[in-house]
Amino acid sequence: MGQGGDSHNAGAGDPILTLAVEQDTVPWYKKRNLRYLYLMLVPTCMGIEITSGWDSGMINAVQIVPAWKTYFGHPAGALQGILAAMYSLGAICSLPIVPIVNDKLGRRWAIFIGSWIMIFGAILQGASNGVGMYLAARWFLGFGIPMCIVAASSLLGELGYPKERPILTSLFNASYFVGAILAAGITFGTQKISGDWSWRIPSLLQMAPSLFQVSLIFLIPESPRFLISKDRHEEARAILIKYHAEGDASSPLVNAEIAQIETTIKLELEASKRSWLDMLRTPGMRKRGKINIGRSCWDLVNGVTLALVVKRFRRRTMYLVCTCSLLVVYVGWTITQQQFLVTQKAALGNLVLFWIFLYSPCYNTGYNALTYTFLVELFPFAQRARGIAIFQFFGRGAGFFNTFVNPIGLDNIGWKYLITYCCWIAFEICVVYFLFPETSGRTLEELAFLFEDHALADKATAATDKQLHGGSITMNEIADKNEAVQVENKQVA
Repeated sequence: MGQGGDSHNAGAGDPILTLAVEQDTVPWYKKRNLRYLYLMLVPTCMGIEITSGWDSGMINAVQIVPAWKTYFGHPAGALQGILAAMYSLGAICSLPIVPIVNDKLGRRWAIFIGSWIMIFGAILQGASNGVGMYLAARWFLGFGIPMCIVAASSLLGELGYPKERPILTSLFNASYFVGAILAAGITFGTQKISGDWSWRIPSLLQMAPSLFQVSLIFLIPESPRFLISKDRHEEARAILIKYHAEGDASSPLVNAEIAQIETTIKLELEASKRSWLDMLRTPGMRKRGKINIGRSCWDLVNGVTLALVVKRFRRRTMYLVCTCSLLVVYVGWTITQQQFLVTQKAALGNLVLFWIFLYSPCYNTGYNALTYTFLVELFPFAQRARGIAIFQFFGRGAGFFNTFVNPIGLDNIGWKYLITYCCWIAFEICVVYFLFPETSGRTLEELAFLFEDHALADKATAATDKQLHGGSITMNEIADKNEAVQVENKQVA
């Protein structure tokens, strides 16, 4: 195994709270408060990736709408690339302020502000009177999305009960495909409308998920970790008691969780100045419409399925399966594409479609199912917003490069352009094998000092252990508490 192999040999804390949580046998859907929380997290946090998926699905589908092409002068080449890439450029521009808003105002306000920016962008996009206004609209849409993504992915990980946290953060990325399906389907339907409304309607509807977020975001609690970092300990305690212990203030699990969070954040803030340098200091129109909808539905099915099984496999295993299978797909895709262009055989054309559809589950195994799960686990609270923002910077930068350069590269060298992806994926396999640490089977606080001195992790573990055992609290007592909750739920039912 590569040197990034196992968190047991690094600075990860002992999984004392993780083991305690495993004693909780009451499923989340039988806990009234936790059930309400998860229900509200769907439109307020998971719904944010619907906006990303909507943009991707719409900008691809709208380019085959005759009215859109006529209105914008049949864009091609560099203009076609920049129309799509402007979204990523807006995202890149917003990233320096994203951690500031998240860490100063909190996760909920970041989502609220970012959503209003996207609503403004969608209105501008639907009302565009030319290329310039359309580009500005897409820049605003891109500017707002990272603020929401960073906040929502963090909030899902920081509010979720430890048992369900990996699934919540994995489903976050999977909701992208819901937006892509809706956008592709609606654009496919509206193209039958004569005139500009065939593309203005889906453009305006891009604001729909953001309207849900601004309406509902303050109906869910703030991140307890953010509150503790601002010395609002009682508010944080009340949230954890309500949603993680169903109102039981004497819950040993919640007391241990609070002790772990407080100790870990205190140690983090003492060891960190919370600056950007800290990140370096510490190591046919109809057929195309149908294919777009079909591919998006397939993406959703395998994306959600993989998100739901994420707890069954180790993180490194899933990433290695993902990258190795992607290399196989791209090599096969490249060879098939070349042969199809030479022979024009229909069977080879179908095989190209096979590789395109196979790409989805291969990609989703790691880069969709685990992206925000891994990022939330990788970065401690003090650096989480900055860490995810840096990921967004490189991700959006790559997205800008790809959407701008891909049409040019494919026009100039055709299928040979795919070879660059084969080489890049081979490099990614090496990075995953040698550098990616294992983060599964730990709470966020147990992973906080993964790359630091083990002594810091030991301090946090000692504080948690004191709450669980020092006050005569045992695993049997935890089991008794869980049994009491089950009995209470049956009585309510």
